[in-house]
Formats: sequence, structure tokens, C-alpha cells
Amino acid sequence: MVADYLTIAEAARLIETRELSPVELVDSRLDRIARLDDRLHSFIRVLADEARAAARAADAEIAAGKYRGPLHGIPIGLKDIYETAGVATTGHSKVMQDHVPKADAFSVAKLRQAGAVVMGKLATHEFAFGGPSFDLPWPPARNPWDTSRFTGGSSSGTGAAVAAGLVLGGTGSDTGGSIRGPAAYCGLAGIKPTYGLISRAGILPLGFSLDHAGPMAWTAEDCAILLQALAGHDPADPASAKVPIPDYRAALQSGAKGLRIGLIRHFYERDNEANAATRQAIDGAAKTLEGLGCSVRDITLSPLADWAACGVTIMLSEAYAIHEANLRRRFTDYGEIFRDRMALAGLITAADYVQALRRRRELVDELDRAMADLDLVMTAAAPSEAPPIDQVPKFTIMNPPSLTMPFNVTGSPAMSVCCGYTDAGLPLSFQIVGKRFQDATVLRLAHAYEQATPWRQNRPQL
Repeated sequence: MVADYLTIAEAARLIETRELSPVELVDSRLDRIARLDDRLHSFIRVLADEARAAARAADAEIAAGKYRGPLHGIPIGLKDIYETAGVATTGHSKVMQDHVPKADAFSVAKLRQAGAVVMGKLATHEFAFGGPSFDLPWPPARNPWDTSRFTGGSSSGTGAAVAAGLVLGGTGSDTGGSIRGPAAYCGLAGIKPTYGLISRAGILPLGFSLDHAGPMAWTAEDCAILLQALAGHDPADPASAKVPIPDYRAALQSGAKGLRIGLIRHFYERDNEANAATRQAIDGAAKTLEGLGCSVRDITLSPLADWAACGVTIMLSEAYAIHEANLRRRFTDYGEIFRDRMALAGLITAADYVQALRRRRELVDELDRAMADLDLVMTAAAPSEAPPIDQVPKFTIMNPPSLTMPFNVTGSPAMSVCCGYTDAGLPLSFQIVGKRFQDATVLRLAHAYEQATPWRQNRPQL
């Protein structure tokens, strides 16, 4: 019998040594989806037949000595903004519910090349922005730790499916926090890589200059395995970076000793005040990192409201440019939250957008200067545990200022890492941020922290 919860790394070891077959693993996940997902709504579309066929093919290849690596035969899910050949990609919206792409997104093709088995398409906020919404063709995903709670957004289905063990990893996108938010609320590891590291070609856009694609999984090691497959230059994405791709998993072994970390305390103690449990958990994480041989010191940046206003102005302007034609023609086909946020975006002027771009340049330089003698910075990923799903305000992106948006503005690699649980058993999280293209250092610190703490042993009891 296959365990309810396996990491990618654990399953890969069992598959490589032929103790577990991809067919057994995929069947066990399909059974779990059938039993649990009517409560979680993490999937928009389960691709059971396709997944079984891919698992059988993986089994045959591995038996023939053609093992592709640690994703071979591993069941994953795709946020439903990642285009899939011959399978509807909807953005969780009525506007695109009949959209069937002819080709896989570049990133999806890379995952398939690595041998990953696509289990289906996962719930998202509408076009990775409007949610949690109850007036769309599919319900919003629910948090496996407590199904009355919010998953975070917009990679909501990925957060729920990975936390519940329905898949072993998945894809998210992050324009203002949409990987790190669900990772925080669902107790996962989720990395928004450096801007341009993963191609966005074939991923439905939200804000061209802020959109990042990235992996979500249970551990930093699993994120490193996924990032290895996803990263790489793609001429079809004009923002795609042509940089050498290191061995992310090998880099994890370097440990944390000697890393210099700046703690941006004012972001979550003053600017967007975190609750006591979150502050205590982050203090504990800082002490753990010091115990691992890191130096941790407070640093001060511009107020969080500056970062958030800059990022939100850019995001709304770019999203409105993408959706304007459809908003004019099909306004009421969008859900209420998305269309009301976009109606607000229509009031932003070209001057506002240009001034936000100018401010962005200043803020990027500010973080670069602050990190000149640091390796990483850390701060809160969310101000609290997951709130009730029916108490998320329509304009939550505006107020209070987002703790995740600053690092979309800068394009820095940023990762949510679980750092404890509330008395009620809900996950708490902090954020690790690196210099651009130093994603391996972010993963290295996250892995060292996970190895030194007990949090990864705890799973939702569904």
C-alpha cells in the first residue's frame, strides 16, 4: 500500500530502486482525489486516463533502464493557467471555459520531458487574480488544514492539492504573491524564482513585468527538483533570461553556516502588523538560523505601503491592458471580484503607471544596496494564519499592503517556508529572499531550516 503522504524525493528513491511503480503511485493519488477532492475542490479537471497512460509509459521506460531522473513517474498538478495541448485551459473563468490550446506551455513540456505525470488542471483565482469567488463555473479551493479556511491565492488549487497529498508537487504563478500566499496558508514550500528564470510562454498572463512561474511542493528539496526541470531559456518569452542553470539539489548540501541574513522586521511589526503567533514563529525561525551558523541583523527599507502601491499600480495597469477588450464585450461573464477589481484598474492613468515604473527603479536599487553585504533577507510571508474563506475582502490586494509584492517589484527569488503552527493547528510561514539568480542560496537556507525543525513531519488529517 502506498503511503498517503510522500515527498517527491522519497517517491523518486522508491521508483528508482523499483520498490514503487509509477502506476501504483498514480493510482493511489487518483484514489485519494476521488475520496477527498469533493471537500477541497482543488481540481478543475482530473485527467485520470491520461495520467494512467503516462504512468504505464514511465514504468516501461524505467524497466528498460531509461530512468530520466527524480521527476520520472511523479504525479503533479498544473494551475489552470498553464496551457495543455488538447486539454481545456480556462483560467477558472467562464470567459475561457472552451479554450483548448494546441500546444503545451514551454514549462509543461519541460516537466513532461523530465518524466512528470500530469494528474490534471488545478483551481486558481479567476485569471490568477479574482478570488476567492463563488460565482464562477467551479467553486474555490479549500484549505486542507481546515476546509472553512482560505487557501491563499491565486495558486489556490495547487496549495490545496499538494498539502492534501493529492499530488506530490505542482505549478503556481506569482504576480504579487500567488505562489507564496498559498504556500504560507497551506503549510508548503513555494518558490517564486528570479524573474525570467522560468518561461511564461503558454501561461495565461496577468502582469507582464511582474509575472513569475514557479513550483510548489512539501519541501525545499522538492522545489529544487521541480525548479531544475522548469528553469531554462526560452526565446518565445521576451523576458526569459539566458543564464547558466546550477544544480539546485546539489546546492542544498552546502548548509546554512556563514550566510548573512537581513531581517525586515518593520514590514510585519509596523507596516502590515502580523499577529502574535506569526511574530513569535518568525523570531523562533531567526533564532534557529543563528543556531545553524547564520548571522541575522535587522534592516530597514522604505515602508511596505510604498512597495505595495508601486506593485499594485503596475499589476492593475498591465492586467487591464490584457483584459480590456473582453471586459468591454463580456463584462458580466467575469466573476464579480475580478470585474470590480478591473473596473478600478480602468481608472489608473498612463501617468500613474509611468510614475510607478520610475518608483520601481528606485526600490530595486534600494534593495540591491541594502543587500550589498548580505546573502539573503527574511520577513513574514503572511500576517497571520489562513482566514475564513468567507471573510476575505473584495479589495484585499489594496489594504493592508502585501508582504509578498515587494519581491515581484524587484524580481528577486522569494520563498515561503513553514515555521510552525497555531494552537488550532494552522500553518505559519516566513519568507526567504535572495539576490537575483541566487535561487540556489534561497533553497539552501530553506532546506537547512527544514532539516533543523520538526514542521515537515506534520500533515493535514483529512
